[in-house]
Amino acid sequence: MSHRGELNLGQLIKETYPNDSFSLGFSTYAGTVTTADNWNERPKFKTINPGLPDSYEYLFHSQAIKNFLIYFNMHSEIHKLFSIPKLQRAIGVIYRPETERVSHYYKAKPSLQFDAMIHIDYT
Repeated sequence: MSHRGELNLGQLIKETYPNDSFSLGFSTYAGTVTTADNWNERPKFKTINPGLPDSYEYLFHSQAIKNFLIYFNMHSEIHKLFSIPKLQRAIGVIYRPETERVSHYYKAKPSLQFDAMIHIDYT
């Protein structure tokens, strides 16, 4: 988001309280979500598309352990590996599966964005 000139609450908290905050990210490969098509519309129960092949969601899905918590700062090699730009999906209040690649994926470096991440393979 910062590369597009946008801010989010997590970034603002990290900048204001760098030693007194903890940023936890979540990801999923596939499943369902309750979300809307647009702001101020009623939520719907939607099926999440499987993660794209060049995404962190797909990488996490391809592991033997499907549901896990990863701390990015426990080891320098983990931090380095997850600072490589790769697609990451963002699903929030709005989810548009039909335009997902354009509307919900961005190049991300999770170890620079989060302190840790929980991956639930199928929600």
